[in-house]
Amino acid sequence: MRAARRRFAACATVAGLAMLAGCADVSYYWQSASGHLGLMRAARPVDQWLEDPATSDALKAKLELTTRVRRFAVTELGLPDNDSYKAYADLHRNAAVWNVVAASPHSLTLKTWCFPVAGCIGYRGYYDEAAAKAEAAELQAQGLETSVYPVPAYSTLGWMNWAGGDPLLSTFIGYPEGELARIVFHELAHQVLYVPGDTMFNESFATAVERIGGARWLKTHASDAARLEYAQFDARRQQFRALTADTRRALQEIYTSKEAQAKDWETVDARKKAAMEAFRQRYAALRAGWTGPRQGAYDGWVARANNATFGAQAAYDELVPGFEALFEREGEDWPRFYAAVKQLAKLPKDGRDQALRTAAPPATDLMQTQAPCCKPNNTKNGAPGV
Repeated sequence: MRAARRRFAACATVAGLAMLAGCADVSYYWQSASGHLGLMRAARPVDQWLEDPATSDALKAKLELTTRVRRFAVTELGLPDNDSYKAYADLHRNAAVWNVVAASPHSLTLKTWCFPVAGCIGYRGYYDEAAAKAEAAELQAQGLETSVYPVPAYSTLGWMNWAGGDPLLSTFIGYPEGELARIVFHELAHQVLYVPGDTMFNESFATAVERIGGARWLKTHASDAARLEYAQFDARRQQFRALTADTRRALQEIYTSKEAQAKDWETVDARKKAAMEAFRQRYAALRAGWTGPRQGAYDGWVARANNATFGAQAAYDELVPGFEALFEREGEDWPRFYAAVKQLAKLPKDGRDQALRTAAPPATDLMQTQAPCCKPNNTKNGAPGV
């Protein structure tokens, strides 16, 4: 019976992925279907891992933590109570998928790929890194700037909950407590609401849920050590995000300048080069003030930075302040917040984006701030780390 159910689940998964990948070429559809089926086959219920004497104590501790995080997500954040994140899979690789993003040399707008259910999205995922790099190389040959980056988790948007849901993965189970909680909250948020064809709205919403939810988890359930660890990481992340947001604004001004409108690409390219050099110089100065472990965590991103990487990051950051302001406006009440977001989602894209940007508070100098949820009680331990 179990084998029959597994085969049925596999067939249904293939059918679902066929719907998602309907407009894609056959080879891409096949790698999507087989890749996700492989992930599902590797998953076992968390209880089985905990009872298995071969499971390491470190993994057991993380799985027990995620059980508590999962319960908190339902009882405190109003996130879906289903089978997602109640199983675990060891993928024996460093990413669940690798995403390819691309943009033109004079725009931060990402190239999109369109699917019947998911709509048009600004990335294309591959279960094989070599295939992702091959796709990126083809796009580069077309004159686009590209980036390939590892993704530790993804959401099936609740479509596969009947077959066991999205599992916890080895690609993120080792994250520090605060980051582990945030990634679970983020992926579950996609099951609350998903607007086909609007990557920025979807990802910014999920990022807002993970930030607010993560802060609450750390404040009420984490140890002092976990809060300090998170504060050190997040303060550095906020500084980096502020720097990249400032650079995005500078690049956007260049790409919409009178020179760009006149197609004076020589001048545009010169200004772009100067902006990128300024970004790397400012990053070097910022990094010089960081101490402790992982101060070079962003080095690779900075070295490869281009329109595609900046465009992809904007999808996760751009509308978050508006969602956070909306949460406060709704009295920090999760059901009311989700209802308000669903109402926003009914507006045309320009309308909902404008509503969120209007709701957002004025930008602050995040380069000098620290995450208020997790500021350590004793700052003598040194500068925040990554």
